Amino acid sequence: MKPMGPIPPGYEARDGELVIAGQRASHWIAQAGRTPLFVYDGAMIDRRIAYLRSAMPARLAIHYAIKANSFAPLLARMTGLVDGFDVASGGELAMAMSAGMDAARISFAGPGKDDAEIAAAIAAGATLNLESARELDRALAAGERLGIAPRLAIRVNPDFDLKGSGMKMGGGAKPFGIDAARVPALVRRVVEAGAEWRGFHIFAGSQALDADAVIETQAQTLALAVRLSEDAGVALPHCNLGGGFGIPYFPGDTPLDIAAVGAALGEALAALPGAYADTHFAIELGRYLVGEAGVYLSRVLDVKDSHGECYVVIDGGLHHQLAASGNFGTVVKRNYPVAVANRFDASAADYEQTVVGRLCTPIDRLADKVALPPIADGDVIAIFCAGAYGASASPAAFLGHAPAVEILA
Repeated sequence: MKPMGPIPPGYEARDGELVIAGQRASHWIAQAGRTPLFVYDGAMIDRRIAYLRSAMPARLAIHYAIKANSFAPLLARMTGLVDGFDVASGGELAMAMSAGMDAARISFAGPGKDDAEIAAAIAAGATLNLESARELDRALAAGERLGIAPRLAIRVNPDFDLKGSGMKMGGGAKPFGIDAARVPALVRRVVEAGAEWRGFHIFAGSQALDADAVIETQAQTLALAVRLSEDAGVALPHCNLGGGFGIPYFPGDTPLDIAAVGAALGEALAALPGAYADTHFAIELGRYLVGEAGVYLSRVLDVKDSHGECYVVIDGGLHHQLAASGNFGTVVKRNYPVAVANRFDASAADYEQTVVGRLCTPIDRLADKVALPPIADGDVIAIFCAGAYGASASPAAFLGHAPAVEILA
């Protein structure tokens, strides 16, 4: 048997069935009218953000990176919970504004913004995080055409990365941001051109569970922001410290010690020179806010034997849950937490079962050789940690199957 990741706290059984947001899984399936579907527990998201605010320094703003989950009802809820949205395309910018987020509280990053996206962000009043000197030229030109001084920050490619992170976004050669050594001169260009200078965006990595690594990276980020600001000779109005807070997906994963991170960051901010007393600081989080609040439910279509191995075929797959298949940023395939929703408290069988999707590809494998209760046609498989990078990050059009239903509970 291969181990699975830990089921997040907050899920329980009622009459043997998985309960999500106070209702049995079968209730949500009936409401959706079919499977597969994602169910997002809004109250769990509320509690996560409240806990985060209690642990972080009071002067720290919390932004939501909507790439993690851009389901419209969820975005609308988040507008009242967080201090800003971070977007990475013109489409996401439109989603953020449709959800009711003030454009002045939206920042736009991404290494490949086209002219229409740049113009849309400037016209709306969002902050553009510049990823190259050429992008500065294009932003200034767009601002001149529109008669608007663009709001510009610089995304910095730092000289360090977030140790132990699932995806390293900084350190060495990267397509993201501008190498730190080139930043001060570019800051001066922004200011001299008459744009509204909005500071730095410094993102070193994501999906980290080691509090010491996060604390070290945040300290390095603050030191870099101070150094670059002083080298440029320009005050620092705002600094996005990035995110990187992970959640436990896999066997052996343990939750990030948020209290330790918050305490250390509070001390680091308090120790900054007086020139930074009015600087606004933010963190940008996606999966940490919404990941554990989502469950993917998919019905069993077939159970079959092949050369002594048991395969459970479901009506969903990687076209909805690419990350759970191990094909979204992971090198080694490890099992997400998985359960049989309609027999959530049943004992595991004494044989291995592999859960696969309905697609014609061998990579559509959502749980590999795991210990689950004996499974039959019509059972419902639950895949946890599905609130982030599920529907929004999967090849939904592959093979022409219908998208999964999404429900914000």
